[in-house]
Amino acid sequence: MATWNSRGLRGSTLEEFINRTNEKYREQNLALIQKIPTPITPVKIDEAHRHITLAYFEQKSTVDYIGAVQGIPVCFDAKECNTDTFPLQNIHEHQMSFMEAFEKQGGISFFLIYFRARNELYYMTLQEVKLFWERAKEGGRKSFRYEELNPDFFMQLKNGCFVPYLEAIQKDLDRR
Repeated sequence: MATWNSRGLRGSTLEEFINRTNEKYREQNLALIQKIPTPITPVKIDEAHRHITLAYFEQKSTVDYIGAVQGIPVCFDAKECNTDTFPLQNIHEHQMSFMEAFEKQGGISFFLIYFRARNELYYMTLQEVKLFWERAKEGGRKSFRYEELNPDFFMQLKNGCFVPYLEAIQKDLDRR
């Protein structure tokens, strides 16, 4: 059973950016995407500050976000990376299984990866993740490098915090 300590998860920059973006997309009637909370069981609560300081995850989470974009089911997970190398251990088998099943039902699954040092975002299709995943299973690198990624799917933050992932979804759809 995994444990969570609040000191380790303070303010995910990418998550805040995505949540703001989702609000804007909803206001503009472009998409309805919701953050999926991970169910936890509190163990320690700081009564003075009224927040959880230690908890157990009740179950493995699948993806961070799920919803619909113009009638198309969409699910995605957000990841942050401090260097130009992304360890595949940050993507779990149960996430891959869920995303593959989601796509078999006609949805679109992807990862949004934020390269913090570069302040760049990347839209990674499930198919691309699978290529790196298979390479690792066959004894190859257990990570992928920034340089290996498709330049067409890099995104710049707009207005400092807006994640333009709808544009990347359109590129993804155009290539299918």
